[in-house]
Amino acid sequence: MKLTVLGYLGGYPSHGDGTSAYLLESNDYKLLIDFGSGALLSLEKVADPLTIDAMILTHYHNDHIADVGVMQYYWQLHNDRPNAKVLPIYGHTADKQHFESLDWPGSTEKRAYDPEKELNIGPYKITFMKTHHPVVAYALRIEESQTGKVLVFTADSAYFGGLISFCQDADLLLTDTNFYADKQGKKWHMTTEETGRLASQANVKRLLLSHLPESDDVERLVTETTDALSDSIQVETASTRVSVEI
Repeated sequence: MKLTVLGYLGGYPSHGDGTSAYLLESNDYKLLIDFGSGALLSLEKVADPLTIDAMILTHYHNDHIADVGVMQYYWQLHNDRPNAKVLPIYGHTADKQHFESLDWPGSTEKRAYDPEKELNIGPYKITFMKTHHPVVAYALRIEESQTGKVLVFTADSAYFGGLISFCQDADLLLTDTNFYADKQGKKWHMTTEETGRLASQANVKRLLLSHLPESDDVERLVTETTDALSDSIQVETASTRVSVEI
């Protein structure tokens, strides 16, 4: 598998970079995971948007779905679709209004996932865990059927103990790390310290920090996360169009 970061900021785009959006590839199969602000422009630089096989959404906050609408227009206005007549977009049904909007005539088609069951999309087996967030959101555990390699994406979430078993032994853990270690008060996202602790507790092999603050202090993000690790785990911060082999 290969993960390409299309957007990595939390909340809003800044300094030319967009919000949460990722492209996961296995052989020729292309799956988009969330599709936030600026995602379509980033996607066009690495792949033909009409070759995408499917999209899955963790939740419906705008920084994770802002470019879904323009992707629908893109498909509507282009006819050369080599892999599918319409683009399937998988989402949960707890927010019916947003779920229904995933349908766009002749372009995209809504498909509901059941978070209590395993979902098979192309070469991937996906399981879900509800996160701690103000709206219904689901972390994704994605296993490549052929190799058994595992990517876990926490989506947006405060830290909670259930994430440990869900992330266990992941080859790559992609985390919502929106706060520095000194963040006080109510948190709906993880701090660097909490991300580092989770990675150690779950015995993951590699850690990619995403949903980042717009601050350019990348070194601090990595240092604080590394200081919280009890094991030697490779830590990186996401940046636009960075690709990671899993």
